[in-house]
Amino acid sequence: MDKNKQTKYALAALRIGMGWLFFYAGLSKILNPEWTSAGYLSGAKTFPGLFQWFSQAGNIGWVDFLNEWGLLLIGLSLILGLFVRYASYAGIALMALYWLPVLDFQKVDHGILVDDHIIYILAMIVFIKAKAGEHLGLDKKYKI
Repeated sequence: MDKNKQTKYALAALRIGMGWLFFYAGLSKILNPEWTSAGYLSGAKTFPGLFQWFSQAGNIGWVDFLNEWGLLLIGLSLILGLFVRYASYAGIALMALYWLPVLDFQKVDHGILVDDHIIYILAMIVFIKAKAGEHLGLDKKYKI
């Protein structure tokens, strides 16, 4: 198998694997009626006013809904390879919104500036630039 084909398979495997992570994260939140992002948001270290506003009683319903269904739909899109570019932009925004609350300028829970959220963002940038949905995905079939 040539290197180009191997790269495409590796990219598709990464896309599908990340898709499963997102899909499962969304599904597990949707199926748990007690889940809420309020605690995570209210403990924000960066932009605490903004994230505490998100966690207020009048906002947390739509915030949780967008979070749960955003994760699920981004994951489904990545798994199927359909609308990958759009899902990746949405995933980048969502991961930035996950990263900022745990950022205590320069430090995050698992390092200095870079944690799993940043790695996910970088992978989604690769998905966009490499047109990852065209590799064993439906974006090629539907020319998206």
